[in-house]
Amino acid sequence: MAKTYRVGVASMVHDHVWSELGHWAKIPNVEIVAAGDINEDLRARIQDKYNVPQIYNSWQEMIEQADLDIVQAASENNVAADIVEACAAKGLHVISEKPMSATLEQANRMIAAMESSGIKLMINWPTAWSPAIQEMERRIVNGDIGHVFYFKQRSAHNGPKEIGCDPHFWGWLYDEEKNGAGALMDYCGYSANMCARFMGLPQQVTGFRAVFLKDYPVPDDNAMIVMKYAQALGVAEASWTQVVGYASPNPIAYGSKGSLAVAGSKVLLQRPEGQSEEITPAPLQSPYQNGPEYFIHCLETNQPIEGFCSPYVSRDAQEILEAGKRAADTGQTQNLPLM
Repeated sequence: MAKTYRVGVASMVHDHVWSELGHWAKIPNVEIVAAGDINEDLRARIQDKYNVPQIYNSWQEMIEQADLDIVQAASENNVAADIVEACAAKGLHVISEKPMSATLEQANRMIAAMESSGIKLMINWPTAWSPAIQEMERRIVNGDIGHVFYFKQRSAHNGPKEIGCDPHFWGWLYDEEKNGAGALMDYCGYSANMCARFMGLPQQVTGFRAVFLKDYPVPDDNAMIVMKYAQALGVAEASWTQVVGYASPNPIAYGSKGSLAVAGSKVLLQRPEGQSEEITPAPLQSPYQNGPEYFIHCLETNQPIEGFCSPYVSRDAQEILEAGKRAADTGQTQNLPLM
């Protein structure tokens, strides 16, 4: 008989948690048994929707008192390390929403807690569960386009408040200490994560961030990070002021044997000979359909968390983000590893 995993939710101020709860609820050998948050309305929301039997006034109280196997963390970025350390002390596995943290120091604490305790830690990047991006990833890793020398991803919308995010979410996204930056931390992370996955840590990073359009306080509403590798460039673009959709395929990778680009639900493959192909990705297959499903798979098979959601890849993405922020704030290109 399969083990039944008892899941507790540590904080609910990261809006991604509500879609993740839907995934947890569909796994036969999982029970959502507890949740902890300081906000009364969020406690009421999860109890009403999922009939969670144990509700606590804080995530700390839940971790201390509830009988759990797994913690789904959905906190402010700067709280993620505290949650992982508390869980590691109790031997609880953790899946935490992207990005890894607000700072590189916090990300390093998470790695240290994971390694010293032996728990599994996964950073849940939504891009990992896109059929088109999975197709792109598979082809890049298999060498279909040869040596990747340029990768670019633009992540953008008109702002967390404007697109209807919960005030509990955008409230901390607009707080530099809690988020780590503004749009830079929220959205440059996607490309930083992909570049870390495909190419590792760059040698140098430069970055720019500014407030262009928002008429209320935000750390930055537009940002760009450029990563210089020995034989490649990576570009991360972020915007909280984009009022229209993408004008071109996104993301896109250029290699020595061709290029790959995501265009909506399709993947475009081009070859130097002028050949082009529009690929319809295969439907998502178990256990790679969503974060909770993959996490349970890794627990039951004792396999490491790999790909975009690897804690080590996510930690490298955090170093890229921190280097980009430092470069933006100082006007000086940063050499990696950071000191």
